[in-house]
Amino acid sequence: MRSGNWSRPVLPENWQAAGFGLYIHWPFCQAKCPYCDFNSHVAVAVDQAGWRDAFLSEIGRVGGVTGDRVLESVYFGGGTPSLMEPSLVSALLETVSETWTLADDIEITLEANPTSVEARRFRGYRSAGVNRVSIGVQALNDSDLRALGRLHSSAESLAAVDVAQATFDRMSFDLIYARQNQSLQDWMAELGQALSIAGDHLSLYQLTIEEGTAFGDRHARGRLPGLPDEELSADMYLATQEMCATAGLPAYEVSNHAKLGAESRHNLTYWRGGDYIGIGPGAHGRLTLDGIRYATETELSPMRWRRAVESTGTGESIRYAIPAGDQVSEQVLMGLRTREGVALDRLAEPHIRSTLTDNSSELVELGLVTLCGDRLAVTDRGRPVLNAITERLLAT
Repeated sequence: MRSGNWSRPVLPENWQAAGFGLYIHWPFCQAKCPYCDFNSHVAVAVDQAGWRDAFLSEIGRVGGVTGDRVLESVYFGGGTPSLMEPSLVSALLETVSETWTLADDIEITLEANPTSVEARRFRGYRSAGVNRVSIGVQALNDSDLRALGRLHSSAESLAAVDVAQATFDRMSFDLIYARQNQSLQDWMAELGQALSIAGDHLSLYQLTIEEGTAFGDRHARGRLPGLPDEELSADMYLATQEMCATAGLPAYEVSNHAKLGAESRHNLTYWRGGDYIGIGPGAHGRLTLDGIRYATETELSPMRWRRAVESTGTGESIRYAIPAGDQVSEQVLMGLRTREGVALDRLAEPHIRSTLTDNSSELVELGLVTLCGDRLAVTDRGRPVLNAITERLLAT
């Protein structure tokens, strides 16, 4: 299906139903975690005033392209955005509010690391307009935190969670499981502790070994022992789903769990096929302009990105109209990650919907997907084999 050539594969007004958000990438960290393949860079000192000017320039440029849309979410990701001065966050959000109409219930999220120094910044971020924080806890014991290259302790994590819950309307934190030498019982005990202190949202990721990371290099040399086998990883995943659902935080996406109504609105914009602006080094975006859906990309290098903004007036390195077949594939790939699935009525061409419906018939019989009206979704039974299901649905 990727090679199909349909003039309007996805309804051009889809973004109005699926959302409009802004992503701002802060690329700097205190240290590079060995498992991380994000565009993050260790910096001793950062010229925050210079970065403020570059971000403000980009907000103004993209605002001129999109016009006065209603903005439903802002997400500060990284890197480590909690290394940003609260005054910088405040300046950016003030300009954002002058550039777009803000939804009455706009979600403004900032990712944070749970060191005690950064936790003390939380009140400043709240005053700047942030109303949701996502904390990179990753593990709740110190030995595993050290193995993951984290700079904080478990005690600092718990303190940061306490401060976040007292400061923000909404908060979430991340954990990584299927770690080295971690048993199923170890993970269930840790998850139980996490659920006892969680707010309304948890992000729970299986450790993946990515090429180009320190863990990837060690694994290739046989120097990353104790990783779980496929069976143990599957058992951990199933235990995660059951424990979170029992605690009232069921999965609404492959790795994200929330109480009803507390889902990350910004991430749902991605998964539902909405429009989002990507600002900062390595940020990607999706924009529908004059009925055409575009992908945007930016320079990965922080300094090259900033120099481009300063010298040419744009941080975009690439903008292209997404091919029709790729639009459909992306809609299906992203939508099936969520429990709500894919809204087939947002696919413009009847024969596209027909192909997906035909391809799903056997999967429905096997109990791997459901097709209710125009809503195609993966079942709990099918979620562990999501990749195979997606490939089958997109087959031509």
